[in-house]
This record gives sequence, structure tokens and C-alpha cells, in this order.
Amino acid sequence: MSAHIALLRAVNVGGQKQAIMAELRTLLTELGFSDVHSILQTGNLVFRGGARTGDDLEDFLEKETAKRLDLQTDFFVRPQEEWKRIIAHNPFPEEAKRDPAHLVVMFLKRAPSKQQVEALHAALRGPEMVSAKDRQAYIVYPAGIGRSPLTSTLLERKFGTRGTARNWNTILKLGSFISEGFRFAGPA
Repeated sequence: MSAHIALLRAVNVGGQKQAIMAELRTLLTELGFSDVHSILQTGNLVFRGGARTGDDLEDFLEKETAKRLDLQTDFFVRPQEEWKRIIAHNPFPEEAKRDPAHLVVMFLKRAPSKQQVEALHAALRGPEMVSAKDRQAYIVYPAGIGRSPLTSTLLERKFGTRGTARNWNTILKLGSFISEGFRFAGPA
């Protein structure tokens, strides 16, 4: 049975869209998914099963969450094999080792075009580095994320699609959880 990681956009961050992760776990179980877990409190779900994949799965989860929990949010779902590729193809391995909290992966609804990526690069005014691959953008914030002019809003506007970001520590934690058979090898 296939494993999936679902990231919810702007949930339980800065007082926005408060979601009770237990309710989300229950909802996914009621929808027929198994081994449903939430990792951290910022809208990360891991689960198995389901015949739906890709956009169809994301649309289904968004509609059911809105209907049953009155929570309007975007879901970004990646299967386990794709998650492994996201980790393996990180274009910034040195930054990941040196400062994983300042390397983020932004998960996108659609892959940006070459022209959109070029427009973003042209708009960069600070030390940030961006590399887009498929429906992900890898972003290094060497001077920190909070004060950077490279905001999620700017990224979404330049890429022409919605997204949600997780830092490299979270990416690895989610990857480890599914590769270890839905348990943590060490302290959680």
C-alpha cells in the first residue's frame, strides 16, 4: 500500500487557520486511509492507501476538509517515492549540512515555467538562492527567513501558483518517518 505525505498550507502557523491535528487524522481515517499520523503541529500528515493520486487526491482532501471540518486550505501531497527524490535531488547539499533550518523546500501546485523561474531570479535582491525542479522550489536563506524580501507571496506571484514551504529539518523528519515504516528511529 502506497505511503503519502500531505502538507497543509498555512495551518497552525502564526495564529492562522487553527486545525486540530487529531480531527484531521480522524477525517483521513474515515475517508479510508490507514496509518494516519500527524508530524509536528504545522499541518504535516503521513498516511497510506487510497486509489486517488496527484491533483485528484489533493482536490479530494481539500473538498472533504472544507465540507467536514470547515477548514479551507490547500493540500500538497507527494507519494513516498517522490519524497525520496525530493531529498536526493537537493541542489544545495552543502547548505543542507551547514544550516538546514535556512534551507526550505516550497511545494507548489504546478511546476513553474522556465520564464517564471527566470523572472524570480531577476527579482532577487538579497543573498537568497533558488532552484526550481518539477513542483518544488529549493530556497536558501543565508541571512534568515523572517526578514528576507523573498517571501512566500513573492514566490507565489512570480511562479503563478500557490505553495507551502517546510525547512530541511522537517523534510528529513518526514522522509525518515515513512522510510522507517511509520515510526521514528530515534527520538521524535
